[in-house]
Amino acid sequence: MSRTLTIIKPDAVRAGNSGNIVALLQKEGFVVLGMRQVQLTRAQAEAFYAVHNERPFFGELVDFMTSGPCVPISLERDNAQEYLREVMGATNSEEAAEGTVRNLYGTDIQNNAIHGSDSDENAAIETAFFFAGCDLV
Repeated sequence: MSRTLTIIKPDAVRAGNSGNIVALLQKEGFVVLGMRQVQLTRAQAEAFYAVHNERPFFGELVDFMTSGPCVPISLERDNAQEYLREVMGATNSEEAAEGTVRNLYGTDIQNNAIHGSDSDENAAIETAFFFAGCDLV
């Protein structure tokens, strides 16, 4: 078993799709270890996405992630990080495969409903950003 982190982004929370996304993840065999709804401050979003701070979309990403509540979730299953990337679909929702989270609940490259860790190392770092070890059951 391995662990990863996902975040239901503000667009999907605003649209009322958090429960649908959690249900889809559970149907795909993920176990929820920890989940909370948070409103990121600008400083928190900048820290979380610091790896992208040199990219031209960084400011827009921070603005978007602070535009409303989001739902970080710690998940567990076999090949969690790798399989989550498949279940999420392509970054651009318009290109995401049918039945993926981004195909079902995203609308474009920014409003794409969900974030997922891109490596096991980042999954551990990102999970620790939102959850203390005792928060995960």
